[in-house]
Amino acid sequence: MSEIEKVIIIGSGPAGWTAAIYAARADLSPLVFVGVPKTQPSIVLPGGQLMLTTEVENYPGFPEGITGPDMMAAFQKQAERFGTRTRGEDIVSCDFSAKPFKLETSKGETVLANAVIIATGATANWIGLDNEMRLARSGGGVSACAVCDGALPAFRDQPLAVVGGGDSALEEASYLTKFASKVYIVHRRDEFRASKAMQQRIFDSPNAEVLWNKVVVDVLGEDTISGVLLKDTVTGEESTLDVRGLFVAIGHTPTTSFLEGSGVQLDDAKYIHLPSRGSKTNIEGIFAAGDVADSVYRQAISAAGMGCQAAIDAEHYLSQG
Repeated sequence: MSEIEKVIIIGSGPAGWTAAIYAARADLSPLVFVGVPKTQPSIVLPGGQLMLTTEVENYPGFPEGITGPDMMAAFQKQAERFGTRTRGEDIVSCDFSAKPFKLETSKGETVLANAVIIATGATANWIGLDNEMRLARSGGGVSACAVCDGALPAFRDQPLAVVGGGDSALEEASYLTKFASKVYIVHRRDEFRASKAMQQRIFDSPNAEVLWNKVVVDVLGEDTISGVLLKDTVTGEESTLDVRGLFVAIGHTPTTSFLEGSGVQLDDAKYIHLPSRGSKTNIEGIFAAGDVADSVYRQAISAAGMGCQAAIDAEHYLSQG
C-alpha cells in the first residue's frame, strides 16, 4: 500500500487540470489519475470531451481559437510545471468510509489520500455509428455540443441536423438557427419530450424543420460530412438528408459508475450531488468539479471554474487538520 497522498484528483479534463494547477501552487503536490490511453478500454477519457473537439473558440485567452487536444496539453503542462504528478490509470472503485480514503486503480493497486477531487466528467451519448465516431474524432462535422461548435465557420450558412427530442436537443437546435441556413431536428417519435415553450420556439423558427419518426442509420462523407441516411421508424423507408453538420443531442452519462458503494451521493441522473454552493460532496474531504457534477452548463470554462473551487475547498479542508 502506498504512502498517503495529500490530494488525489481523478480526471484530466478542464476541471481536473485546473484543480491540479491550484492544488500544486498551494504546495499540495497533487496526484492526477488521467485515465487509460484511448487505445485501451477506460472509465475516463484522458483529456475529457475536449479531446473530441477540434476547434475551441469560446474559451477566453485564445483569440484565434485552439484545438481541444492542444488546450488540454497546455493545461497539463502548466499543472506539471508546479509539481503535479500524473498516472495513466483509472480509479475503478473507492472506499470513503474511513480516513485516509482508499482508491483502487485499474492495475489493482490501492492508493491512499487525505482528500479527493472527482473530476471525471460526463460522456456524450452517441448514436453508435462507425462513421459518426470517425467524423467526430477527426473534426469532420459531427459534434455533441452545438454551443461549443455551432458558430464555427464550417457550419455557418449551412444545412445542419440535430438528433434528439428533449429540451437539450431543442435548445441546441434553437441556438443553431442563428448560424445555419436550415436546421433539421431528427426525432424517432411523433412528439417531443421537451417543454411546450421549447417546442414552440422551434415551431416558430423559419429555418427549423422537424423530421418526425426518423432515425439516423449512417453518416455520409469521407473527410467531412455530406449527409445522413435516415430510416422511417413507421414505414422502414430510407432516405438521404444533405447536411454539413450533425449534432447529437441525446443526453450525457456522468462518469460515476466507479463510485458505486463509495457513499458519495448521486442524483437521479447519476451526477454527483453537491449539497451546497461550492464543490463539497456529502462526504467531508471528498470534492467534485466539472461535468460529473454539472448537468446544465457542460462548458470547458465552467468546468475549469469548478476545478478552481474544488482545489481551494480541498486546501481549506486539509489546513484544518
